[in-house]
Formats: sequence, structure tokens, C-alpha cells
Amino acid sequence: MKVRFWGVRGSIASPGPKTVRYGGNTTCIEIRTDNNELIILDAGTGIFPLSQTLLAELPVTANVLVTHSHWDHIQGLPFFIPNFIPGNTLRLHGGFDPVSGKGIEQVMAVQLQYSYFPVREAEMKARIEYVTLAPGEAIQIGSATVTPCMLNHPVIDFGYRIESNGKSIFFTGDHEPPYNIYEPGDDGYDEYQVFVDEKVAAIHDAIRGVDVFIADSSYTDTEYPSKKGWGHGTFSSSIISANQVGAKVLFCTHHEPTRSDDALEEVFHAALAANHSIAAGMDIRLAREGETYEF
Repeated sequence: MKVRFWGVRGSIASPGPKTVRYGGNTTCIEIRTDNNELIILDAGTGIFPLSQTLLAELPVTANVLVTHSHWDHIQGLPFFIPNFIPGNTLRLHGGFDPVSGKGIEQVMAVQLQYSYFPVREAEMKARIEYVTLAPGEAIQIGSATVTPCMLNHPVIDFGYRIESNGKSIFFTGDHEPPYNIYEPGDDGYDEYQVFVDEKVAAIHDAIRGVDVFIADSSYTDTEYPSKKGWGHGTFSSSIISANQVGAKVLFCTHHEPTRSDDALEEVFHAALAANHSIAAGMDIRLAREGETYEF
């Protein structure tokens, strides 16, 4: 399988001289199976440069797995160039939103309102299909088995496990490890801790033994207390999870948009040092826009 990162920043695109090395586009990851089947994880601004490369292999069938509907994970979809060319297929997968009562089709419908974008969906030349997923229910995309896992974020948010020909990847999208909302000694603390422990165990079971683990590592341990509840992980939480599930390679992603490349490397190395007892011997990397990893 092959993994290529097209967008590794979180929240908002952050192009400029201070983000040249790791990239300023928001989340988008290209997956190719050994059979060259195309799976795209999220559709942030990174999907636009990805789509330009696809013009060399038309017609394409692009299976896009949307982790959740926040802007930085979907805002590139209207600019996905194959949408405008007959013969292509965009198959959009994602969760059901209990607030709106709609499936993944609302991701396109909201963005393509004429007030916000000059081309209506009906005017796009490609075939656009929608597949609404349920947590824990696997689907087949060619040779790949894709299993959604419900994670922890302020909206419905899926992590995805992709398995093909004995190889595996797990991508968290945005994820904050579950925590107890009560203080020790409060009524409800013990009961809620049971829920937290069960949720963590279920998530770890979904990730266990993957070859490649791509995880939301937005914050440092120092930054996290003021961001608690925002739905994002830390370098430490990703390292600890990767160790507990036995992941072979960990890519830390969803880089803080205000963090320069130099600062990103600094906090990454500090996190490795702080977690030295478990990080030693692990393959831990910063996700970098344009980087390809093949296994």
C-alpha cells in the first residue's frame, strides 16, 4: 500500500514561508492499494493539488472517506477537478448527522449553495454518489476493507481502518482521547469512568496491530489543558496509543496552524524526549505534505 500526504495542517490552511517544509494545506491523505485503487481520507484544501495529479489517469473513481464535517476536512471538495469532467466518479463516504437528520450528502449540499459557490452540484459533469456509514460496519472498496470507528470530537467523527492484502492503516481524523468529565469523588465519577474505559478499549481494539497509524497530534502537554474538550489529541496521547496498540509506524498530523515548521520540530522532539521510556524503539514521524510512505 502507499500513503501520500496532501494536507497535514489543522483548522485552517496556513501557507507561507514558515510552513514550507511541512506544508500549509488542511487534511487530505491519498491511499493506494496494491491494486492501485484510490481512497482519499478527508477533503481539506490538500485535495485540490491531489486532484491535479489525477488528470493524468482519467477516468478516475475516487472513494473519499470523510471523518467529519468540519470545514478543514471538507472545504476542498468543490475544487476537486475530476468533478467537472464527464466519466469520473466521486463516491463520498461518511456518517449520519443526528442533528440535521441527514447523511453525508449534506457535506456537498451545504457547500454548493449558490450563495457560496458558483457551480451547482447538478452542473458538475462527474457522477457523484453518497454512502452513509455506520460505526463498526465494514464496507468493501475493491480489495480494501474499510471499517469506521466512532471517535471523540464535538461532531460525529469516524476514524477509519483500511485493510488490503494483509496490510493496514488507521486514520483518526480529529480525535481527543476520552476523559472523565467528573472529578474524583464526585457523584457519577465511577460510573462515567467505566464508560471512558470501555470507549478507550473499543478504540484501541479498532487500531490494534496496524502497520500505519496516522493520529491527531495537535497540541503539546502544556497546551492541552486550555484546549480540553476541543476534540484534539496531543503528541503524547498519540505516542502512548501507538505503543499500546502495537502500531508499526506512527505519523503525527493535524499540525497547529500557528506553529511554524521550526516550532513544530521543536515540540515534536520535546514530546519524544518526554515519552522516551516508550518512544525508544518506535518509528514515530511528523506527517509532511508531499511525503509518500510505501509498505
